Amino acid sequence: MNNLAQRSVGTKLMFGATPVAELSSIGGLELTAETIDSTSLDSDGGYRTFIAGFKDAGEVSLSGFYAPDDPGQAALYAAFNSGATTACKIVFPAEMGFEWNFNAVVTAFSTSSELEEAISFESTLKVSGEPTLVETVPTP
Repeated sequence: MNNLAQRSVGTKLMFGATPVAELSSIGGLELTAETIDSTSLDSDGGYRTFIAGFKDAGEVSLSGFYAPDDPGQAALYAAFNSGATTACKIVFPAEMGFEWNFNAVVTAFSTSSELEEAISFESTLKVSGEPTLVETVPTP
């Protein structure tokens, strides 16, 4: 049996048309759905019944090494200040052949300095609307 696991090296986050450099971690989308209780006096078997409610694509967490001259990190910070919703992509390595496309609002941006560590940054993107998982042409 072939191992279908893929290395994550080469995964990129595109913020608008700009790649965000120096990332060490890109958290995945967290798709969830609310439920609405539809139990009535006519429900059978003594069990509650539910229907699907609104869906939420959650947040995408980013962390990496702070590079103030990187256009992608600068764009994240600017979008945090403006509150703009921006088109984003998580582009997996080419051989995998998939990417997530979504719109997001930057809800957090921070930097951190610790003794004997590189200066780091973290950011959080709140997904707005429906994300799409798109198949791209994989590289053989």
